[in-house]
Amino acid sequence: MEIPALLVACGSAFVAGAVNALAGGGTLLTFPALLWGGLLSPAANATSTAALFPAQLAALAGLREHLVGQRPLVLPLLALGTAGGLLGAWLLIATPSPVFDRLVPGLILVATILFLIQEPLAKRRGIAGEEESRTAQWSIGKTGVLVLVAVYGGYFGAGIGILTLAALGALGLRDIHRMNAVKSVFTVGANGIATLVFLVQGLADLSVSIPMTLTAAVGGYCGARFGKRIGGRSVRRVVIAVGFALAAVQMAKLVQ
Repeated sequence: MEIPALLVACGSAFVAGAVNALAGGGTLLTFPALLWGGLLSPAANATSTAALFPAQLAALAGLREHLVGQRPLVLPLLALGTAGGLLGAWLLIATPSPVFDRLVPGLILVATILFLIQEPLAKRRGIAGEEESRTAQWSIGKTGVLVLVAVYGGYFGAGIGILTLAALGALGLRDIHRMNAVKSVFTVGANGIATLVFLVQGLADLSVSIPMTLTAAVGGYCGARFGKRIGGRSVRRVVIAVGFALAAVQMAKLVQ
């Protein structure tokens, strides 16, 4: 990748790290930047996942105070996230590149819509004023949903944060700070194992992902610690616009 394209990728990684610390959707910035830089879709996806994973760890460090006493919830979620992420990564590797190219517009569109509706759903949850359950309300169905979310995260990743927050709400969680912290543990499991698989298989481009990792980690920590000072609404609008534009461009390429 040439220097100008690498700088764009690193800049997108910094913003993505901050966005992921707040709600998710950062892949909608790094993925198109890597495509623009010349990487093929599967490699761009794997490189993006590898680059943003340390930012998730940095965000988790910023939210660690909200994990105190949460071990009975965190450990099962970490196990489910890791198992689902492993399956998702294997599915990506097993998917032929032309097939993945055809899936990309739909995946991006779904992720963008999820990002678009996340804020209204959060407001509705706040208006409802439901009391938080003292213990997670597990069931086979809810467990299955979490596994599917983790599989999606290992396969593509964009929007996994929003999906995880929705699933945690179904478990009875209501406090957004606690939910963001627990969400980070779950996504660290899913994307961590996916990153390991991609690196072992040589699908992620280390020459690109390593410098992106550095800027994404800084962005993740800044987003977690200073999120309220960031113009969140403006950032969300940019992410949504990029997502819809990228989906349209990818669909147009398939039609040609």
